Amino acid sequence: MSKNQLFDGTDFKLATCSEPINDKIADECGFTTLSIRIVKELVTFSSHPLLKPPEISNAGQHLSAIEFHSLLQNANASETSRKLVLLDARNLYETRIGKFNAPNVETLDPEIRQYSDLPSWLDNQSEKLRGNNILMYCTGGIRCEMASAYIKSKGPGFENVFQLYGGIQRYMEQFPDGGFFKGKNFVFDHRVSVGPSDNVVGNCLVCNFPFDDYSSRSRCRYCRMLVLVCHACKGMNPSYVCELCQKYGKLDEPEPESEAKPEPALKGSKKLRILCLHGFRQNASSFKGRTASLAKKLKNMVEFVYIDAPHQLQFIYQNQETGEAKFPPNKVCNRKFAWFIDPSADKNTSLNWEMAQTPFDSLQYQKQTAGYDESLTYLKEFVTKNGPFDGILGFSQGAAMAACVAAQKSSLKGEIDFRFVILCSGFQVNLVENEKNLINCPSLHIYGSDHGKDTQIAFDASKRLGSLFEEGSAVIIEHDYGHIIPTRSPYIDMIKDFLERFH
Repeated sequence: MSKNQLFDGTDFKLATCSEPINDKIADECGFTTLSIRIVKELVTFSSHPLLKPPEISNAGQHLSAIEFHSLLQNANASETSRKLVLLDARNLYETRIGKFNAPNVETLDPEIRQYSDLPSWLDNQSEKLRGNNILMYCTGGIRCEMASAYIKSKGPGFENVFQLYGGIQRYMEQFPDGGFFKGKNFVFDHRVSVGPSDNVVGNCLVCNFPFDDYSSRSRCRYCRMLVLVCHACKGMNPSYVCELCQKYGKLDEPEPESEAKPEPALKGSKKLRILCLHGFRQNASSFKGRTASLAKKLKNMVEFVYIDAPHQLQFIYQNQETGEAKFPPNKVCNRKFAWFIDPSADKNTSLNWEMAQTPFDSLQYQKQTAGYDESLTYLKEFVTKNGPFDGILGFSQGAAMAACVAAQKSSLKGEIDFRFVILCSGFQVNLVENEKNLINCPSLHIYGSDHGKDTQIAFDASKRLGSLFEEGSAVIIEHDYGHIIPTRSPYIDMIKDFLERFH
């Protein structure tokens, strides 16, 4: 690895591999591409802005795995006024399959659904933490940086905060037998968890049988948090209520049916979760705005989840007076992304701005054919962390991406599971037309008719994409509008009819 000052002090974590050659490394480690993105926070510490954000430079003292182990081993042995308190900074579903357990050490589990709930819990437990030696840990050490700084920011009585450097991963590398850590370490990729297969501390939510496998991605019907459900119980009951929802008043029983339902097709069942893929040079936020009308009219049937594509694009600008390239005004703009990119385009997005093409090339989408492998890997990681999803909705280039995923539906089983796709103003990219191998996936195709007003994607291109799907599973909606998803009648009624098949 070449030396780069940007990475000085970075704790690179490398998973061990049994056969360190070629693609087998990537396959075992769970990652096939490197993705680097600039974000405000690595993890969102609070859902509301803090009045006085903690300074990371004031984070808790780093302890190596050996130092951390030694503290637990000798905990409270000496006569000191300060007691050692062990604090788990992870979410409840992570702690349910593995945590530290040391004799004579009080372990605090916040039992939170998400990391942004931790500040409130810390505020409520201040007196329990005050005056003690606080020993913190998380998966890889990132969450402890902000959380430990927040604790220390509380002032006198909260000075002695320590954190496990490198997290549970570094500890398990140092102590392969687990040491004081019992169970498995939850990780946010397709491995789901790592650790000895015979070390099971979790239990099935339904029957309480020892079980710690989250690979089925079972979730609470109310809050969507991951829950442990064994294979036997999974087949008997498709709906579950997590222990937090049970604790705070939610019961695992059918919701009462109201006398008048806006969407009779629901019949008390949960909403369909649909992953939404935006078009070229858009982002999740803008696409959410563009589909606001659709989301409102389907609010009783579906839950839309939006995601930015992985390929970041340069900003474009146009000098309307002269047409000459001049540096644009200094202004803040939201980043734009793509699922496919032009293989000949400049990939150096650090330039930030480029001159727009004049006149507009309405066939530019035909040149955007590269980047699928990176986009697919990115989708796998997102679905692993945020799934499951019932369907995928793609608009324009997003529809092209969704079609490619649908074409690989069987081979992606277990990584990207879904039941249907909705392709709006779509076109084909990297798909071979073959009547003997039509795509076998329920699909809804929505696009402008041959006399419509869609100047972005040609009618023939969307029609050709629809022809790649098996006729018996494809539903076609042609409309007379532009590059949009129509929400007027009868189109919205046809969309609802398609969705009702999956309730």
